[in-house]
Amino acid sequence: MINTRDILSTIEMIRHQCLDIRTITMGISLKDCMSEDMGRAIDKIKEKILRKAEKLVKTGEEIEAEFGIPIVNKRISVTPISIIGEPTGTADYAPFAVALDEAGKEVGVDFIGGFSALVHKGMTPGERNFIRSIPEALASTDIVCSSVNVGTTRAGINMDAVALMGEAVKQAAERTADQGGLGAAKLVVFCNAVEDNPFMAGAFHGIGEGDCVINVGVSGPGVVYAAIADMKGANLGEIAEQIKKTAFHITRMGELVAREASRRLGAEFGIVDLSLAPTPAQGDSVARILEAMGLETCGGCGTTAALALLNDAVKKGGVMASSNVGGLSGAFIPVSEDEGMIAAARSGVLRLEKLEAMTCVCSVGLDMIAVPGDTPAETLSAIIADEAAIGMVNNKTTAVRIIPVPGGKVGDEVSFGGLLGTAPIMPCSKVSASEFIHRGGRIPAPIHSQKN
Repeated sequence: MINTRDILSTIEMIRHQCLDIRTITMGISLKDCMSEDMGRAIDKIKEKILRKAEKLVKTGEEIEAEFGIPIVNKRISVTPISIIGEPTGTADYAPFAVALDEAGKEVGVDFIGGFSALVHKGMTPGERNFIRSIPEALASTDIVCSSVNVGTTRAGINMDAVALMGEAVKQAAERTADQGGLGAAKLVVFCNAVEDNPFMAGAFHGIGEGDCVINVGVSGPGVVYAAIADMKGANLGEIAEQIKKTAFHITRMGELVAREASRRLGAEFGIVDLSLAPTPAQGDSVARILEAMGLETCGGCGTTAALALLNDAVKKGGVMASSNVGGLSGAFIPVSEDEGMIAAARSGVLRLEKLEAMTCVCSVGLDMIAVPGDTPAETLSAIIADEAAIGMVNNKTTAVRIIPVPGGKVGDEVSFGGLLGTAPIMPCSKVSASEFIHRGGRIPAPIHSQKN
């Protein structure tokens, strides 16, 4: 039951604390678009996206106007293209990306995700070709996002795929050197990827999902910060309780928007993803929440513990507010997209090693991190492998979105604009991991994966 006090409180959050619906993402199944003829498959893909998402942007704008709730992005996710395109036998999947880009632009969405592959245990020849197509696909499109899942707790880590992904990240950055390596910013490598994630660049419509589904991503770092900023003298248990109450309130708003969008679009209601997704704007930072708990600077000792408290409290509050909480739900720590993280990285307090430790307890992983352009592909692969190992052993989703900025050196900065923000180029280890990466094979699943 929503009362007058709840309504007034929500208005205050929207006006002064950067509360918004970060995205309405329509998931569209393309399984019925498969064909041995590439031209036929592409035609069917474009027709279905145009038909299903025709009113997505307009509906989002109408809900935004009627309810007074900002909806920042309208997005689409589709069934992994490596699956849809494989029957064609093509060695080049880039035309599928171009088709997605064209369809997404025609319906007016901000991003379209699902140029993706699931290769956590092995790869078919088609999936190898797909991964090799990623750099060209991202260089030749504007709004397409790509993701590859290279490991799971049940399967282990496919190190052959990890090696290929280090090369793909490097090439994606080099092919978009005139944009600071933007291609790599649209590419994420997962362990334990989820099928209902509405956030980019990792969104894809899982093969277990329905034909057309609405997933909503709610964000509110500014709201959480405001809720605890004045709690001087409160202990950490009391802070956790306040975060839970705030997350509950935010999630209720997300559920309202998700159900309304689903009803108007005639689509199934999927999930609400309550993820504290920051922006470069002042007052909309996860890092500043951690500092409000008592840290001098994000990245200092105690940061991982504070982030664990935040992530857990957000999830608990969200689960109490909705039976449809899903996606990633928790706290994101993208360096370039968080004003406080940017400041901490500039000062040298926040380093890659500390970020890796933080990924053990955040909702995803190493996100929007810029490193020198001369970083070898094998080093990128090793960073991916380390992060996948954290996800595999801890039975959680982890990911890497790292940008080797062409020509960039430690201390430089690269600006992507908009929500992608500005990234200080951070140092990473110069110790070679080449021999380790080129061994290939599969890192076996941990013993606790045997649950049957």
